[in-house]
Amino acid sequence: MTPSEIFASMRTRWLANRPTYDPDLLADDVVVETPFAAPGHPTRREGKQQVLAFTEAGRASFPVHFTDCRDVVIHQTADPDVIVVEYELVGTHTTTGVSAAAPFIGVLRTRAGKLTHWREYQHTLAIAQALTQPTG
Repeated sequence: MTPSEIFASMRTRWLANRPTYDPDLLADDVVVETPFAAPGHPTRREGKQQVLAFTEAGRASFPVHFTDCRDVVIHQTADPDVIVVEYELVGTHTTTGVSAAAPFIGVLRTRAGKLTHWREYQHTLAIAQALTQPTG
């Protein structure tokens, strides 16, 4: 698969409220990085099993139902195996019912049609605020 097709799969899984990654699309040596992760959260996960375990647990415990992935812009690079993606995730808190959005930028790298590296820059303040907003 191309990098854009792998991102499309990730987007589909977010909107279906499933863990981010299709196991069949991950390289065994995949690396997932979130350099701006919230304090106390890991910024790097290595290896297919670790990535899958982390994202499955994260999806199960994250109290947000994603409703849209909008304003997607995919930037091609000089390397056909690498794209830079800008997007905004929109979701509703499953307890409070509050809806909010947060912007992201991701750098996605593939090898032989599988995801080898995903680096996601998150607006952690927007995410934290969305999770703590009182119902209105």
